Amino acid sequence: MTISYKNASIRQKDGIEVLGGVDFHVDDGEFVYIIGRVGSGKSTLLKTIYCELDIDEAGEATVLGHDMLTLKRKHIPVLRRQMGIVFQDFQLLGDRSVGKNLHFVLQATGWKSRAEREERIDKVLADVGLTDKKDKMPHELSGGEQQRVAIARAILNSPKLIVADEPTANLDRQTADGIMTLLREISQTGTAIVMSTHNIPLLDKYPGRVYQCKDGRLEEKQKDAITKADSR
Repeated sequence: MTISYKNASIRQKDGIEVLGGVDFHVDDGEFVYIIGRVGSGKSTLLKTIYCELDIDEAGEATVLGHDMLTLKRKHIPVLRRQMGIVFQDFQLLGDRSVGKNLHFVLQATGWKSRAEREERIDKVLADVGLTDKKDKMPHELSGGEQQRVAIARAILNSPKLIVADEPTANLDRQTADGIMTLLREISQTGTAIVMSTHNIPLLDKYPGRVYQCKDGRLEEKQKDAITKADSR
């Protein structure tokens, strides 16, 4: 199992509980949505998965085989190398090209050979349909292209898990469809995807299991019981 939370308490850095009694699981290669209104705890939950926030010592929580309640700070980079993270605002390095953005990540995660880095970068850019954008600067790309670079960055190390926080929020419908198709293709290779969204129509077009953050709780929802009001 990729993620398993049992009766976990999710808190902000100031100690205020956002979600209580959290039971949440994600199987290998599964596509899981997190929905809910702004401020309901979606992003806070995702931050606990990649160790931006700690999980309260009550309950149980494992991510990719790591016990999140006992994980030491020095071991967090090991966990993060097993996952990719995609943000709605892309978070690309604006002072370097697409290729150099990707080189930076590979160097930071231990790839010593430049030739091997180049080969891997060419492969992931082909996977996301941006082979011809390698030497472009981020500001020269459209929003959809920048998000594709962000996804390329996320899959560089062949992660077992991708955490995507509102990855289509700033994109038009057609571009969002392209990003969703790409994420679905990635999940079909065995990588689990956990994605927060307020775009409820995506759930019909790109099915997956759904959890809703509401009133301080996280509940699994059946797709036919979800309405647009659930994310407002």
